[in-house]
Amino acid sequence: MTDLKNIKQVYFLGIGGIGMSALARWFKHAGFGVSGYDRTETELTQKLVAEGIDVHYADRPDLLLSQLDKQACLVVLTPAVPADLAERIFLEENGFTIKKRSQVLGMICDQGKTCAVAGTHGKTTVSTMTAHLLKSSRLDCSAFLGGISKNYQTNLLLSAHSDWVVAEADEFDRSFLQLHPDFAVVTSMDADHLDIYGDQAAIHKTFREFVGQIRPGGAVVVKKGLPIQQSDNPEVQYFSYSITEQADFCAVNIELKDEAYHFDLKHPNGVIRSMQLNYPGLLNVENTVAASALALLAGADENEIKAAVATYQGVKRRFDIRHRSNDYMLIDDYAHHPEELKATIGSVKAMFADRWLTGVFQPHLFSRTRDFAPDFAEQLSQLDELYLLDIYPAREKPIPGVSSAMVLEQVSLADKQLVTKDELLQKAASFKPGVILMMGAGDIDLLVEPVAQTLNAKTND
Repeated sequence: MTDLKNIKQVYFLGIGGIGMSALARWFKHAGFGVSGYDRTETELTQKLVAEGIDVHYADRPDLLLSQLDKQACLVVLTPAVPADLAERIFLEENGFTIKKRSQVLGMICDQGKTCAVAGTHGKTTVSTMTAHLLKSSRLDCSAFLGGISKNYQTNLLLSAHSDWVVAEADEFDRSFLQLHPDFAVVTSMDADHLDIYGDQAAIHKTFREFVGQIRPGGAVVVKKGLPIQQSDNPEVQYFSYSITEQADFCAVNIELKDEAYHFDLKHPNGVIRSMQLNYPGLLNVENTVAASALALLAGADENEIKAAVATYQGVKRRFDIRHRSNDYMLIDDYAHHPEELKATIGSVKAMFADRWLTGVFQPHLFSRTRDFAPDFAEQLSQLDELYLLDIYPAREKPIPGVSSAMVLEQVSLADKQLVTKDELLQKAASFKPGVILMMGAGDIDLLVEPVAQTLNAKTND
């Protein structure tokens, strides 16, 4: 393990990633010299620069010669950075200390008491909500989040006095095996990242390994029905949670009133009555149960949790309402797995059952599209109308025969079409009144604001 006492500089390869940028901010706040590279400039990298972090966008190993001291520099690497990146090759060949993002997060979290949230979907919302509950309580916390909290407008929360850390436990590349939390939630264990795991059995095995790393005397809270058992870690307490059936932690008497959910939260030691969640989506009631379970286990009291839930504002790009008028509602969501589409589309239809639902979806990764094309098609068929964008490749190269068309042809809608980004912006002016749901984990977020402006102009005509 690298001793941070000997480190004065931290250099990030892929600093614009949501998890990497949180670490960069942490090191900057802790007094380290922080700089980094990313392929493209984004709103997030611009904010890092405004905070005093040096970011460049050209693959220039020659720049590093004058900037970095090999003896005092820690290089942090995200798995998304290609092996043939010139800067990466330079740093490896010249003997710099290089750690994966997950290793560095684990080093930081091991210094305190950790609440970790794992799951193939739901973890960003649950971790952000858990952080808000603890931050609003007498316990306080620091937090490394996989999204931008709308309560705090950042993905990093800091505390001057609390030992508690909330961390998103990412299963990609088995990253979460670097964490040894005191308490953990497991929200889901769906087949995903099959390019890493091969099959769902390997995913389940790795999640059980993660649960096995919870510190003795801790606890795990598992969505009811998932194949995690007490025997996976006999040294910790096991709890279940649900909103559809009885569990150790569960929501009952759920009512939807004016887009807010009201419910009672049952837990092993009692009931928190008349909870109110003002953030939309039935899936977020389930997320609230999981987050509240972690907060209770950590020591927050019922009144603190009830008050904090009512003030939770959500995460950017998670059921994020970006435009609202009499004719239109525009919702931006990060959903990129069939189960996430199912939850998000289902929540919208439950809330706005009488409104026309137009969906815009950008598939993420060629491998995921190949592995789940029929499942994507099944969920997208719940819409009234579909605009399907090309696949966002992220870290992948194209796979022969894999395209958005293989999803579209299996969608059972009359109103469906493939569109480019430019075509989508043109067609936004003729969207039918109702709810427009834009989904995906790529760069579809860059289209949301232009679409919102178009809808706003239509509203004001």
